[in-house]
Amino acid sequence: MTARVTMKVDGPFSLAAAASFGFGPNTGRPLPDEHVLRLAFVADDLRHHGAAVLCQTSDGNLAVEVSGDADPAAARAQIRRILSVDADPAGWLAAGRADPVLGAIQAALPGLRPVLFHSPYEAAAWAIIAQRRHRSQATAIRRRLSFAAGQAFELAGRDEPAFPLPERLLEVSSFPGIEETRLSRLHGVAQAALDGRLEAARLAAMPPEEAMADLRRIKGLGPVYAMLVYLRSTGVKDAAAVGEPRLAGYLRRYYGLAATPDTDEIRRLAEAWRPFRTWASVLFRVAGDRDGLPFDEPSARRG
Repeated sequence: MTARVTMKVDGPFSLAAAASFGFGPNTGRPLPDEHVLRLAFVADDLRHHGAAVLCQTSDGNLAVEVSGDADPAAARAQIRRILSVDADPAGWLAAGRADPVLGAIQAALPGLRPVLFHSPYEAAAWAIIAQRRHRSQATAIRRRLSFAAGQAFELAGRDEPAFPLPERLLEVSSFPGIEETRLSRLHGVAQAALDGRLEAARLAAMPPEEAMADLRRIKGLGPVYAMLVYLRSTGVKDAAAVGEPRLAGYLRRYYGLAATPDTDEIRRLAEAWRPFRTWASVLFRVAGDRDGLPFDEPSARRG
């Protein structure tokens, strides 16, 4: 069953920018003659799948076709979180006016907001699959696993697979390209999800340090991947990505700093980005990648 709805969007937002946003396992890039974004995902209740085809209308809102067996209202709320259209952007625009460096990046990437992993469960699973692998290889493995154990949807003329539900993932005893240790860690992610430890609302309500410490208790999630899950799937808007591997070096170049900023300096810079420090951190990361900036290896940083 497919439901067609209009999703109101407040403030500047570009679906084309979202579709070209490199995130997680999917770049989301549309074909050259298309202007749609396709999503296939595990619902937040972890028992159903949802899918959507999105187009942007001339007034800036979104025309959405929602399908799958997930609760329609819950699926729409999840889609809003995924695309970061679940918040009033007034504070985001004000942060750009308060900080000219951030404002310049906003102007260079108009309408771009963070595109999130579908859920903390899917983000954690991607972290396990992607470790020590090139993204293209990890993407291919995830896609094969999703076709084999998840659910496939026909979305605007293309087959898109949704990741396996946690209970189904626990039933996978072997899979080509996923060695025994990695599969065991994927099972740990699935069990953590079923135990309620990967609920987006729960993690978002926790203090950042506490949430990331809790995520690190899942085997295979070190500090960087715990931060990725927390910042890039829960929908938090105001936590700076301190410790993100490339952010410090990018900030040094955009702000014209003499040295790579340490943790305290990054927090000081980020004060001007409130109440959207997460969005700003992601935007600087996207801009640095787009501009081909060099970044400092972690061992070269101070602090």
